[in-house]
Amino acid sequence: MKIGKQIFVAAMAIAACGCGKKADNPLFNEFTAPFGIAPFDEITIDDYREGMLKGMEEEKAEIEAIINNPEAPTFENTIVALDQSGKLLSKVRGTFSPISSSNSTDETRALEKEMSPLFSTHNDDINLNPELFARVKAVYDTKDQLDLTAEEKTVLENIYKSFVNSGAELNDEQKEQLRELNMEISMLQLTFSQNLLYETNNSFVVVDKLEDMAGLPQANIDAAAKMAEENGQPGKWMFNMQRPSCNPVLQYCSNRELREKVYHAYYNRGNRDNEYDNKAISAKLVELRLKKAQLMGYENYAQMALEQRMAKTPEAVYDLLDQVWGPAVKKAQEELDDIRAEIRKEGHSFEPAGWDYMYYLDKAKQAKFAVDEQEIRSYMEINNVMQGIFHVANKLYGLSFKEITDQVPSYEPTAKAYEVLDKDGTTLAIFYGDYYPRDGKRAGAWCTSFRGQSYKDGKRVIPIVVNCCNMTAPTADMPALQSIDNVETMFHEFGHALHSFMRDVQYNGAGGVERDFVELPSQINEHWAFEPEVLAVYAKHYQTGEIIPMELVNKIVESAKYGQGFATVEYIAASLSDMDLHVLTEIPENLNVMDFEAEKLAERGIPSQILPRYRMTNFSHTMGGGYTAGYYSYMWAEVLDADGFEAFAETGDIFNQEVADKFRKYVLTPGGIDDGMVMYKNFRGREPKIDALLRNRGL
Repeated sequence: MKIGKQIFVAAMAIAACGCGKKADNPLFNEFTAPFGIAPFDEITIDDYREGMLKGMEEEKAEIEAIINNPEAPTFENTIVALDQSGKLLSKVRGTFSPISSSNSTDETRALEKEMSPLFSTHNDDINLNPELFARVKAVYDTKDQLDLTAEEKTVLENIYKSFVNSGAELNDEQKEQLRELNMEISMLQLTFSQNLLYETNNSFVVVDKLEDMAGLPQANIDAAAKMAEENGQPGKWMFNMQRPSCNPVLQYCSNRELREKVYHAYYNRGNRDNEYDNKAISAKLVELRLKKAQLMGYENYAQMALEQRMAKTPEAVYDLLDQVWGPAVKKAQEELDDIRAEIRKEGHSFEPAGWDYMYYLDKAKQAKFAVDEQEIRSYMEINNVMQGIFHVANKLYGLSFKEITDQVPSYEPTAKAYEVLDKDGTTLAIFYGDYYPRDGKRAGAWCTSFRGQSYKDGKRVIPIVVNCCNMTAPTADMPALQSIDNVETMFHEFGHALHSFMRDVQYNGAGGVERDFVELPSQINEHWAFEPEVLAVYAKHYQTGEIIPMELVNKIVESAKYGQGFATVEYIAASLSDMDLHVLTEIPENLNVMDFEAEKLAERGIPSQILPRYRMTNFSHTMGGGYTAGYYSYMWAEVLDADGFEAFAETGDIFNQEVADKFRKYVLTPGGIDDGMVMYKNFRGREPKIDALLRNRGL
């Protein structure tokens, strides 16, 4: 069934139920709220469905108009027209997507499943249309004769390559095979993600006795009691698999049995042989991706994915990871010796297991550096941290932030909204900070947007950007005090937001950057989080308002590299597992992704106490799409961000305006007009070196 017929059938079903009349659908009108923000509380699930269907209808008509244009193909009537098509669909999906990931319900999940095959078919109908591709190719073949700007050349190049990489040059039989593969991959990725959402928020470890949580901070005990009461078990304590809930148990609880339960519950999400099990889905995804890559003429999926990234080849990725793996494992073994010493101090003789690592590493850290993370948390109240984040953005780029939460529509009561003002006082963007976990919110932290930056009638349309995180929430007796990791994550995600704020391109096709470049703005922003000059601005005791003592600042700085063996090994282990599956040129019979992962890592000598940061059944970056054959990107970008921050440090001023202006001009503003390495060299004056990364990680 072609997409037009599918949309017609779905639209008739809506009409039959009497819902979604155009006049009543806010998505079909200009949003009249300040800054053009969507009226979230007025939009129903039927409005979203109708909006998606009509959006596809309109884009199909726009594509037909390009194809049927009697004039010869030109940059304007073909490339620009294609770049600007699908605006209604983008508007609807842009409004729906952030909500579906942060406020998921049975209705939103059902709509995602309903629309997934329609979107897959719709995209293939465009990308595999031979008449449309013929017009695009006709313009591309004359590119050297056209008087195009650098951005226009990039848009033309990107659109042409997008068609080729989507199968436009395949024969009709191959195109049908590709359609089937795309549809099945799309649905499996969605099912994987929905399974993981359920497993994360609905996998509980229940505690009956208060004494079983010895060592756990009172705020976490109170949160566990609240969770139990909300889930119909008053008088007990419950932990789900969101990190703010389960990580404190692994780090602070002296009850080894409880730590083990939580550890297994967290790492085995999607691996419980229940209706939400992701093993078979993951194996099938690996198989289908390989089939797709080979259909497209590649040996394996990683080759196909990496061709459009900075790394270019699997060999380049393995070369980077292997350079860091050996020193990281060596450092992890040193940490394990410290852990064994702490175990002996308590009079025990057992060999440490995975559920002992965080607990005893924290004790070793205290013994070596006299640093108490609970004490540090008391200076890391979330609203103060936000002021520190805003302070850095102001000192570097001249931005200021005006809270407008009560003046604009809200999609979530706990999210705060800000107008972002540029150094000249003009509005640069709108920013929503959505920091607390809740039912329906997926795990982790990410940056998204309700609307990306664009141009309309020659005027810049400001982006509406969202940071979604799962930070420690306030309780009745305690404000939202954050760990060092949480603070670092907040700075990280705000780096992505800065990238979105600053982007200034005329065409949609020039807005994106390579996947392994996209983490540079986020990771470089982390470097300011614990600089003494910045801590002095935001690190205030939640009770006394006292600025964090310099003695404690020094302890944070001195201890920052401790634990990097564990952190680096668990990260690289996940990156290697991702690559190992996607460089396969044939799939082993009855592939079990968990066994495959364990075997490959054992061959590399991973310490038995360390598992990959994400295991295959809960590895949304790769199995949910987005970072497939791409989880290495964080380390690839870390080479850039570590080297890039040294450009500031070398001047003796971490807020050096000349360096900041260059970073904004060459990295944050141009979108994907240039290749990532070109942008980096424009900023730094040379290619990056790995030395700074190794120093920063203490390796």
